[in-house]
Amino acid sequence: MSAIARRTYLEMHSRRDLRAAGPPFDGVRIERVTARAPSFWRYLYTEVGRAYHWVDRLPWTDEDILRYLSDPAIQLWVMASAGAPAGYFELRTVDDGSVEIAYFGILPDFIGRGLGKHLLSVAVEQAWASGASRVWLHTSSLDHRSALSNYLARGFRIFKTETYDVP
Repeated sequence: MSAIARRTYLEMHSRRDLRAAGPPFDGVRIERVTARAPSFWRYLYTEVGRAYHWVDRLPWTDEDILRYLSDPAIQLWVMASAGAPAGYFELRTVDDGSVEIAYFGILPDFIGRGLGKHLLSVAVEQAWASGASRVWLHTSSLDHRSALSNYLARGFRIFKTETYDVP
């Protein structure tokens, strides 16, 4: 049996469109991760996506992950709160000059603390800093209930929606 989900694509065409949110409290750091550690990447992807049906990358081998993280078009960023991983995002530079926020999320223990607003703000700032001509992402009706409202509140605009089957 399958269900129907809705995917929403959003974009930002100017750095000026960003309505940034700062960290909600002290002790929050966001840093680019340059170490290519498959186990850490797998932990982030699995734990952030567990409740939201993130399954596409679960079968990836260590070699698949290393190949992905070695791609110069990919950037991995991690947010820590008081030293503990709290969330992450991946940026992917596309051939057309745009930058996709390919993955974005908060670890379950840190949801509801206002960290998503700040993490998204930094993701957008880093995308523009890397020379993006446009910043875009997509979300799903399976994602956290605040995901779409966070994207809209930060200045993204919807440019496409579609439905798809979820097994």
